Amino acid sequence: MLTALYDGQCPVCQASCARLRALDWRRRIAFIDLHEGEQWRRLCPDLALHELLGEIHVIDADGQRYAGFTASRRLLRELPLLWLPWLLLWLPGVDRLGAGLYRMVARRRYRLSRLLGIGRPGCQQACRMASEEGA
Repeated sequence: MLTALYDGQCPVCQASCARLRALDWRRRIAFIDLHEGEQWRRLCPDLALHELLGEIHVIDADGQRYAGFTASRRLLRELPLLWLPWLLLWLPGVDRLGAGLYRMVARRRYRLSRLLGIGRPGCQQACRMASEEGA
């Protein structure tokens, strides 16, 4: 069982989690929106909310934590239809390339939401402000 902590106000994050939920027919992943309550504090008491909002965080049943690209790769392992991409993400050099690409997308995710037209009603202001702040 995995727990994924994500930015529930980000349309890119929402869309990604919705796709992962649809592929998680074994129900191995629990998704926690960081903006709904403070359940995340119990799981990551040593991290500030702004650190968690910067990239997805995943915690496994043993308490092992993953962030960003490694968290995304860990999520794929739980989804049978995505085992081949998961295996490909272990090829030599992919972790370095993947981590850089993940950080680039994560920093620009609000801007990407606007460009892709996937923002929810009322999101334009929040997405614009977050883009200006460098999120």
